[in-house]
Amino acid sequence: MDNKEIVVISPVSAEARNLSGQRRSVRLKGVLSRALEGLDCRLIHMVEDIEDGDLQDRRVLFAINLSSAGVNMEFYRLLEYLRAHEDCLKGSIGGIVVDGGGEMYTKGIARRMAFSANRAGCTFPGKALVEATGSLRNFQVLSRVMEKEPMEVYGIQVEKLVRRIMGFQIQGAPGAQDAPGTAEVRGVGDGQRLKVLAVHASTRSSSNTLLLWDEVKKHLEPRASIREISLRNGQMVDCRGCKYETCRHFGEKGRCFYGGIMVDQVYPAIVDCDVLVMICPNYNDALGANLTAFINRLTAVVNIRSFEKKRVYAIIVSGYSGGDILAEQVLGAMSMNKGFILPPRFALLETANDPGTVMEIPGIREKAETFADGIR
Repeated sequence: MDNKEIVVISPVSAEARNLSGQRRSVRLKGVLSRALEGLDCRLIHMVEDIEDGDLQDRRVLFAINLSSAGVNMEFYRLLEYLRAHEDCLKGSIGGIVVDGGGEMYTKGIARRMAFSANRAGCTFPGKALVEATGSLRNFQVLSRVMEKEPMEVYGIQVEKLVRRIMGFQIQGAPGAQDAPGTAEVRGVGDGQRLKVLAVHASTRSSSNTLLLWDEVKKHLEPRASIREISLRNGQMVDCRGCKYETCRHFGEKGRCFYGGIMVDQVYPAIVDCDVLVMICPNYNDALGANLTAFINRLTAVVNIRSFEKKRVYAIIVSGYSGGDILAEQVLGAMSMNKGFILPPRFALLETANDPGTVMEIPGIREKAETFADGIR
C-alpha cells in the first residue's frame, strides 16, 4: 500500500452535472484540491469506472456532494456496487467527506457510506468524517476556537483527514513498522494478550445477543484477556450535559460528576482495553437506554484521552429486522465521534426472536468463529 497514492471516489450524478450542481460542487473541489496536493490521486466519478481489484489495498477518500435536497443519485449506485461486491475494499483504509447543499442529511449519508464500505472490507481510522452543511454553521464552534472563517476551517479539517488516512497503518501490513507516530491497529502478534472489553445491558437467560457473544468469546479466550461489564439494574445514570469545562475537570481526574459504574468500572477498563465489543440487542430499531447512556458518558474520558489505537466491534441481534440501523448508530457514535478505529466488518448482525434461536441459524458457529478471528 503506497503512502503517496490515494483513490478519491466522488460520485457525480446527472443532477449534479447541470449548472446549479456544478456551482455546488465548486466548494468541495476547492477543499479537495488543497488537501490532496502532492499526492498521486486517481479520481473516480462513476461506478462504471471501477474495475475489479481497483479498490483493494488502497487509501480511499469518499467525497460526496449533495443537492439542496440531500440527494446524489450516483451515490446510491455506489452503495449498490459496494454491497454487491464482497471484499472490493479489502485491505483499504478510508475516510469520508460530505458536502451538503442544505442543513440536513450529511451525517446520515456518511453513516450509510461508512457501513457499506466497512462491510466491503474498508477500515476507517477514528474521526474519519468531515461534514459540511450548506451554511457551514456546523463549523461555528471550531471557527471561534481556531479564530478562522468557517470555510477555512472546513479546508483544514479535510487536510487533517487526508493526512490521517495516509498515515494510518494496519498492524502486520508491509511497512507498518516504518511509520512512527501513526495510529496503528494492534493485534495479538505483538507478543502480548489482546485486552478485550465487552459491555452489555442484557439478561443472560433470555438474550440471543449475549448467547451469540458467548459463542464468539469461546474462540477469543485462548488468546485474549476478556472483561465483561454489565450495565443493567439501574446502575447507569445518563449524561446530564455538564459544561465542557466541568466535564473536562472531572475527566482529568478519571471521574465524572455523576459517578457510579461508569467511573468505578467502565472508565478504567476502557482506558486499559485494546478492543471494545458492544453487545447490542435491537430495541425498537435503536440502542437500549443503558448502552446509549454508556456512549454519552464516555465524553469525560474522550475529552482528555485519545482512542485512536482502540478498535470497536458490535454484536447485534434483531427480533425482526433493522440491525443495520443500530450498526450505523454505533459506528457514528463510537468511531466518527469518539474516535475508535472501525475495523473491517466491525458488526456481526443476525436476526432471531425467541430466546436461544440465534444458535439455530445455519452456519452461525462458523460466523462467530470468523468474527472472533477478525478481532484477534
